[in-house]
Amino acid sequence: MDRSKDPYGSFNFVIEVQGLLSGGFAEVSGIQVETETEEYREGGRNEFVHRLAKRTKQSTIVLKHGLGDSDELWKWYKAVVGGEVKRRNGSIILKDNAGQRVKQWNFTEAYPVKWTGPELRAIGNTVAFESLELVHNGLDLA
Repeated sequence: MDRSKDPYGSFNFVIEVQGLLSGGFAEVSGIQVETETEEYREGGRNEFVHRLAKRTKQSTIVLKHGLGDSDELWKWYKAVVGGEVKRRNGSIILKDNAGQRVKQWNFTEAYPVKWTGPELRAIGNTVAFESLELVHNGLDLA
């Protein structure tokens, strides 16, 4: 059986954000682009409806990782709250089992619009996570 044709696992990835951080995260979501459509019904053509392409929109990217000593994500968001919007380019890099880059999604001119702190519970022994939600001006597969 040829294992080189197996799909890539979703667990081996790193995040790079220009001038801010580079490292492992527990979860990334929002790698999504969607083009809206408008329906146009042509008179006398009942077998189908034309769907015309309209605006393409980018989803927000959500980065989630274990809370540690670094507070760089919080500082970036806090600067936005204070009116200093510093846009940064970044990359989501998927790696194979050997640690080699196999896919890379680059996002441009991103800035944080939401920071979520950890859910703290006295019972249990789960990791404390923080998340940062980013808006951006484009997503491209490199």
